[in-house]
This record gives sequence, C-alpha cells and structure tokens, in this order.
Amino acid sequence: MTFSPELEAKFDKLMKSYPPGRLRSALVPMLLFGQDELGSITPELIDEIVNRIGVTRLQVQEVLSYYSMLHTKPLGRHHVQVCTNISCLLRGGDKLWDHVCERTGLKNKEVSADGQVSIEEVECIGACSWAPAVQVNYDFHHNVTREELDRLLDGLEKKQ
Repeated sequence: MTFSPELEAKFDKLMKSYPPGRLRSALVPMLLFGQDELGSITPELIDEIVNRIGVTRLQVQEVLSYYSMLHTKPLGRHHVQVCTNISCLLRGGDKLWDHVCERTGLKNKEVSADGQVSIEEVECIGACSWAPAVQVNYDFHHNVTREELDRLLDGLEKKQ
C-alpha cells in the first residue's frame, strides 16, 4: 500500500520512537494517522500496520473494537460527535443529540449523501467539567447550547 510522504514520515517517526520489543505501542497512533489520511481504517491499512510492527490482525481488531474513535467505515468530512454520558446528559447533551439528528436528518453513525457530515453519539470525550460537549473532527466545543450548536452546524455548511 502506498501512503503520502507525510504519513510515511509519521509512521517512520513512530517506529523509531519505540524500542524493538515495544513497537505495539505505535498501533493506536498509526491507526489514527492512517484513518486521517484514508478516511477510515481499511483492510489494506491493517495489513500494512501488521507487517510494520509485528502484531496480528486479531490484535488490531481488538484495538478497533475497543476505541470508539477508530472507524472502519468512512466518516463525513465534518464528523460531529455529541457526548451524552452522565455529565453531558445532566446538562442537556441528550437534547443536543436529538437536535443534531433532527437538523441533519441523520441517525447515529450515518453520513450525509454528499459525504460532508457524519454524526455520532459518544459516551465520553473527556470534557465532563465543561458539559455538554461536542467535538467536530479534532475541535472541542464546551458548554454547548442549542444556539451554539446551530451556529456550529451553519459554519460546517459554509465550509462545504
């Protein structure tokens, strides 16, 4: 499989960051970097990582099934995650989730027909002190209100 020079450089740096017996530590970052470039974690990416760091496909599958931020299906260009765990739930995260579903016409883990937006209800994005929280790609938004969510979604529509 051929990757961009930038991704190859990231992989090389990771491979050099860990001693030979500890290359498995590079697994999650390699999956994230590959997902960012390819749009999802593909069987070809898995095979490449297996060959590079010496883990089994089963070990990669175990990691994929554990971490919710790793996806084997393509996401939208703008991936909107709404936290509905206890802190966010108590501060209206469930209502934000309902609103984003209604506004986009999408259900959990669906992608818009044009591939621009996908949504996902998540259990935790580590922002309990600033609930309710929303994440778009790698950008966090804290203490989100319905009005702020609308502005955020309007901004995504303008970026398309």
